[in-house]
Amino acid sequence: MSRKNILVVDDEKSQREILEMILVDEGYDVTTAASGEAAMKFAKDRRFDLALTDLKMTGMDGIELLQHLLAFDSSIIVILLTAHGSIESAKEALRRGAFDYLEKPYDKAALLETINRALDRLDAIDVEIISASPKMETVKKMILKVARSNSTVLIRGESGTGKELIARAVHNQSPRSTEMFQAVNCAAINENLLESELFGHEKGSFTGAHAEKKGLFEIADRGTLFLDEIAELDVGIQAKLLRALQERKIRRVGGTHELSVDVRVIAATNRDLRAMVSDGRFRDDLYYRINVLSIDVPPLRERRDDIPVLIDYFLKKHTRNTSRLITGLTTETRKVMLDYSWPGNVRQLESAIERAILLAEGDQITLEDLPSEVRQDVGPGGAEGAFKLPAEGINFEDVERNLITQAMEQTDYNITKAAKLLGLTFRTLQYRLEKFGIKKADGENEE
Repeated sequence: MSRKNILVVDDEKSQREILEMILVDEGYDVTTAASGEAAMKFAKDRRFDLALTDLKMTGMDGIELLQHLLAFDSSIIVILLTAHGSIESAKEALRRGAFDYLEKPYDKAALLETINRALDRLDAIDVEIISASPKMETVKKMILKVARSNSTVLIRGESGTGKELIARAVHNQSPRSTEMFQAVNCAAINENLLESELFGHEKGSFTGAHAEKKGLFEIADRGTLFLDEIAELDVGIQAKLLRALQERKIRRVGGTHELSVDVRVIAATNRDLRAMVSDGRFRDDLYYRINVLSIDVPPLRERRDDIPVLIDYFLKKHTRNTSRLITGLTTETRKVMLDYSWPGNVRQLESAIERAILLAEGDQITLEDLPSEVRQDVGPGGAEGAFKLPAEGINFEDVERNLITQAMEQTDYNITKAAKLLGLTFRTLQYRLEKFGIKKADGENEE
């Protein structure tokens, strides 16, 4: 793992020197600051993985510094040092985003254990989430910070960016990690069945309910429930979900009594929920309830440093259990893949690698092994002719309408198949079809 940078802040010189000596001996890069104001100047000049700060200081105190540090760099891990009489203030710091606090006088072992625990969790996330870009390093540190809370988390990002992977990382780093992680795609289940899937049902509550069934809230009790594509929830289900989050109680379909549940909910969406709230398509009270903590996952085109490491990772992953001996990509192929915009994000990249491994005839993946949509971005000059946004710009809605029309025609107007081609959910594509008025000549699209 990479060498970690630690910022030590204390207005007592002897304390700074002791902490610096301990941490340097452990192999950390250490910067010391005599005040919160000096610490902020350092933080604006370089990135720190962790800040170790005294709570009571002249001028800016530890809680003020915590707030300023997190406002400037939300990914930094902050640990506070506090005297016994300031424990309540330290607990307040935890509520404001600190990782932990140490009560003075602390010993070297306790200090290093706390620091190592914070940084080890960060390294563990490095194993779960393959990346090399600064933007994803910020996401990893946010995972570590929100994991310690019991609050609801909203993960925002385009389809294919790895939102479920982020949710699992939050669960794995949380105190609930030994309990169940349950995931449900809210767009993939029929509205009439989704209520039963989430809350369960009693025997005989509806046609086909031949036995009682536990819902995911019950199954995930003491664990984590991941609600993917939460924007697709019917308004009626939204109301019941809101009550479950507020009261921590549920009622099965057809049930007459309430059941208490202890579930940490993580939701995800690729839609603009605030715009949906404005349009009346998503409840504002539910939006504020699920958006207590948020993580924004950038699309692959905004973290291009991740593309080469992901290519190599997926190459190893998908050749591991095959008899194919693929040593890598040709220079031209790699350049095309690095230049491509990957609108389907990480999911599309992995699919392209898996497909190429199966089609490759030699020991290297060539341009011909890539999916057509990737190769079509390559002009007559090969990789050098990759598509670029024209200077005069484009009409995005026209491009979107054209792509959807092509997908529908290619699948003989089957919405399910077209949605898969476009990397969209069924309901999202259905919404866009209605928006653009795209339909088969006879007026009926197939599901």
